[in-house]
Amino acid sequence: MIVTGIREINKSKVKIELDSEFAFVLYKGELRLYEIEEGKELKENIYHEIMDRILPKRAKLRAMNLLKSRSYTTAQLREKLEKGGYPFQIVEEAIQYVSSFGYVDDSQYALDYIEYHKESRSRNRIYTDLLKRGISGNIIAEAWEKAVGSDTPALEKEQIIQWMNKKHFAAQAATPKEQQKMMAFLYRKGFSIEAIRSVLSLDITTN
Repeated sequence: MIVTGIREINKSKVKIELDSEFAFVLYKGELRLYEIEEGKELKENIYHEIMDRILPKRAKLRAMNLLKSRSYTTAQLREKLEKGGYPFQIVEEAIQYVSSFGYVDDSQYALDYIEYHKESRSRNRIYTDLLKRGISGNIIAEAWEKAVGSDTPALEKEQIIQWMNKKHFAAQAATPKEQQKMMAFLYRKGFSIEAIRSVLSLDITTN
């Protein structure tokens, strides 16, 4: 393997290319330690030292430090580590490591998120939020069933009423235009047309 590129990332780190492909990120001091120079061959034993010992340990520590401050989904943690310049196999090893201790658990993340937001956000909004965080639809559905289940219609009804009260909206006294506007507002908040109609007792549609 030939070192075909050494690109500075910041004052302390550099990106290493081997045979014209990105390989990994190292500290500048490690270039001297392992005698890595552009245009020269990287010894096989040095490569395995970096890939089998140095980077796995570093990625695991990075993952643990990230998780100290907040929770991450598997996808979020993977993205963070990839941005740090860790190769795919190193990232997956680090994720497997922290997952084995229960520090990353998408099912628990989804359940906690739903429990925290179910009173203030619609089911559709919560689903969208969790999908954006890289959690699969199946996991979200299971977590929702566990956290809310058959109480979903009652919960959505209560939330819609809360929004109507915040907007000082009285359905029976509102004009058709005002009713239409409120339905559109609630729809944008993630509530289904059926749930909105059920609460407003209106037979109108949104544009």
